[in-house]
Amino acid sequence: MNVDAILQESTIYRRRERLNEIPDGLGLGDAYSAMVERVKAQGGDKSRLGMEALMWISHAQRPLRADELCYALAVKLGSTDFNLENVPSMATLMNCCQGLIAMDKEASTLRLIHFTLKEYLSTRPDIFSRPHSAMAEICLTYLDSKQVNALSADPSPYTLNTPFLSYCSLYWGVHAKRELSNYSKSRALHLLQRYNGHISAKSFLEHAEGMQVEYLAASSQFTGLHCASFFGIVEVVAALIELESCDTNEGDFWGYTPLAWAAKNGHEGVVKVLLEREEVYPDRPSDWGNTPLSYAAANGHEEVVKILLDQEKVNPDRPDTDGRTPLWFAARGGYEKIVKILLGREEVNPDKPDDHGSTPLSISAQGGREDVVKIMLGRQEVDPDRPDNAGSTPLLHAAWGGYEGVVKVLLEQGEVGPDKPDNYGQTPLQNAAWGGHEEVVKILLRRDGVNPDKPNSHGSTPLSLAAQYGHENVVQILLGRKGVNLEKPDGDGDTPLSCAAYGGCEGVVKILLEQEGVNPDFPNNNGQTPLSIAAGQGHEGVVKILLEQEVNPDMPDNDGRTPLVYAAKHGHQKVIELLQSHGVKTHGVPSAISDTTD
Repeated sequence: MNVDAILQESTIYRRRERLNEIPDGLGLGDAYSAMVERVKAQGGDKSRLGMEALMWISHAQRPLRADELCYALAVKLGSTDFNLENVPSMATLMNCCQGLIAMDKEASTLRLIHFTLKEYLSTRPDIFSRPHSAMAEICLTYLDSKQVNALSADPSPYTLNTPFLSYCSLYWGVHAKRELSNYSKSRALHLLQRYNGHISAKSFLEHAEGMQVEYLAASSQFTGLHCASFFGIVEVVAALIELESCDTNEGDFWGYTPLAWAAKNGHEGVVKVLLEREEVYPDRPSDWGNTPLSYAAANGHEEVVKILLDQEKVNPDRPDTDGRTPLWFAARGGYEKIVKILLGREEVNPDKPDDHGSTPLSISAQGGREDVVKIMLGRQEVDPDRPDNAGSTPLLHAAWGGYEGVVKVLLEQGEVGPDKPDNYGQTPLQNAAWGGHEEVVKILLRRDGVNPDKPNSHGSTPLSLAAQYGHENVVQILLGRKGVNLEKPDGDGDTPLSCAAYGGCEGVVKILLEQEGVNPDFPNNNGQTPLSIAAGQGHEGVVKILLEQEVNPDMPDNDGRTPLVYAAKHGHQKVIELLQSHGVKTHGVPSAISDTTD
């Protein structure tokens, strides 16, 4: 299909249909260029509306609702009055855009007509001049309008007739950071100097941080400097801190200082500007004891970490209220360079546990951060087999997550016990089997000293755990090992077959029934057979498989309850019918249950 074929269509609808017939958008540049020219050629306000709508939809930080876009197009720069009569209708807007936008009915948002159009509009500086600057100006003008300023900060923004408020509150700073004009800077300073009493502050916090109601009540503690530091707008922060009324060390409702927000979001320029102030305390903790360094390390902001570590008053090993250090946070996130930087400081303890006994090594193993695990294991002070407060070693954590590389690296350490259990008797093999991690199971089974049939404190073996959660391949692997007891009961007397029946794992049930010596009628401590268990859970497929075996379909438990009673008690009608089809009678079943089987 050529460009002329699209442009020659007489209606917007037919042009749109032609565009959607092109799967990859190849060769559409000329078509898009011609269509944009058509929008411009309308002249007057139609041209303005069409081009501004395309700018917003192609550069907005999230998809816009129709009412949000219409309000955005009604804002008049330089005016403090927002005129509702200036809001265009959606029909007018669609017409002005010449078929280049469409409504996503399911999400109630607007989108460009073809996925390649966004890329085209976003990468052509000749179409829109400084779009983010323009969008910041519009957002700030709206937030400074008489209509918005008159609103109380108490009511929820959702109850107000201000559909554009949440977008402006949440994203004006994102646009301003990318392209800041003198107009935006002036408007931003005017807003931020009275920010803690403005409804946009509450709207921002409600959407940006997902705050709870009790924190929203204290939103006045979130100042304009906190906001500017959050967004990372250097020029605005620099101007604000020159004001006598500005407290550069003030904590907000969480105890976050402006420096903490800048560090958390990786705004190097703002961090530098704030640290130039003598009164700024670079190591001030939040209410949870987290320092700016902790936030930077936790979010992978390497340059900010370096800047903060150059400050004499910064403790590189300072823990938060849970005992978690900057190194712990960096290890959890897998930020190798930051881990190396912190380990280069003498004050940093590489094996320091938090209050739960979790060390940088164990938290990196838990997250599958193989490269960080290797770095940590290179330090002599690090104990590769150190358990946390629950008795879980780094190997146990890695096995639970199925991280093969980490498991291999840890097992190369001579001090690591491959079968060492936690406080609940859970071994690495049990963790791997429970999670269905086949390769980790194989790796562990190749190690000397690993007991393939070792029970935990409840009596569950690797086989019973794999069976209950339907991990057929792991079950097959374990069945190939000598010493694995196919009918070993756990603390409740449930065998691997009972566990598979409970989980409704038909494939595992079939595999186990194919094994010599498996009793399909083995009762647990309550006298429940696998059939009773499956019937009570309503697992129709497992019931069918078991009924094909030489099982007693009417075997009672210790209290005289049969599989039929269990099925009827929980209303599993199809299971009831299956049992009746195998000759099970309702005689002796309580009348209330018998009625359900009539």
